[in-house]
Amino acid sequence: MKLFDVYPLYDVEIVKGKGCHTYDADGQEYLDLYGGHAVISIGHSHPHYLKALAEQASKLVFYSNSVQNSLQHRLADLLGKASGYDDYQLFLINSGAEANENALKLASFATGRKRVIAFGKAFHGRTSAAVEATDNPKIVAPINANGHVAFVALNDLDAVKAEIAKGDVAAVIIEGIQGVGGVRIPDDKFLRDLRILTEETGVVLILDEIQSGYGRSGRFFAHQWADIRPDIITVAKGIANGFPMGGVLISPKFTPVYGQLGTTFGGNHLACAAAIAVLEVMKEEHLVDNAAEVGAYLLARLQEIPGIKEVRGRGLMIGIEMEQPVKELRKQLIFEQHVFTGASGTNTIRLLPPLCLTRAQADEFLARFRAVLSK
Repeated sequence: MKLFDVYPLYDVEIVKGKGCHTYDADGQEYLDLYGGHAVISIGHSHPHYLKALAEQASKLVFYSNSVQNSLQHRLADLLGKASGYDDYQLFLINSGAEANENALKLASFATGRKRVIAFGKAFHGRTSAAVEATDNPKIVAPINANGHVAFVALNDLDAVKAEIAKGDVAAVIIEGIQGVGGVRIPDDKFLRDLRILTEETGVVLILDEIQSGYGRSGRFFAHQWADIRPDIITVAKGIANGFPMGGVLISPKFTPVYGQLGTTFGGNHLACAAAIAVLEVMKEEHLVDNAAEVGAYLLARLQEIPGIKEVRGRGLMIGIEMEQPVKELRKQLIFEQHVFTGASGTNTIRLLPPLCLTRAQADEFLARFRAVLSK
């Protein structure tokens, strides 16, 4: 048997990581400005994280959600305090797509409606409802194209109003910062107006913070820059530093109904131990503040580099838009300068480093980036 050929792969195998660096099978060190696609929040192989995983694995890796699990309660308490949402309810699952899927389902259950408003260039996942709310026809299979989702331009409140006026809208789903869409930030005023509009019309506001959350923007959640409180918040990626996990933060106005939601693996003991360790490290090492400070520094320094069309972002979620496609540029960064970066679309490099990135490491990246651009 061979692997189903899903991904175009670089000819390098990463076998080890430490902090903001990774190492290939030949021992070559790479500066990681990608974080495994925003997943590595506290750095690779953090000792506290590894200890927590090892200790939990030695006791119990998994048991079903048919019995009490005090680790889930501990995680919910820590997450509520860290995020400022200690009055919300937490449903634990396994991935970002699953988080959005359950958020959309919950909105539909609560309102009795079936339509959803999403935004141009949105990415919410690859499962049934989540992929229908993703603005990329290439990944929406015929079975998922049910006509339940209307796409409007980001920051266009009038377009949202027009869709809501048509009736039967259960939810508006929006990313705190669009990642796949090019690191595009909703206007703070737009988010505030959107919150008012959805409250007035009984539409559920879902904030997808899967990539932009967990401190990455320099606030715990990116929407907190606009000082709003959504009805539902979805999280994944950085929640457990690489262990598969996702979560849905649910407003207290929602009442649970047995049988509506469920999961086999979600909130298992090992995943919870990993997620608890992440929050403990984030608090102890002030990683949200670090993301804000180092991110602001990196954004400012990038603005000084000639040949860049535009720099966008908040904290350590940064898009560098070039005039030309970045495919070859990223290959040069990997194989000549030993730096991992991501991409958004054809022309934008996406930076999603671990939140422990230092200013010295930011300078190291800037020097290597300039070296590639000067060729």
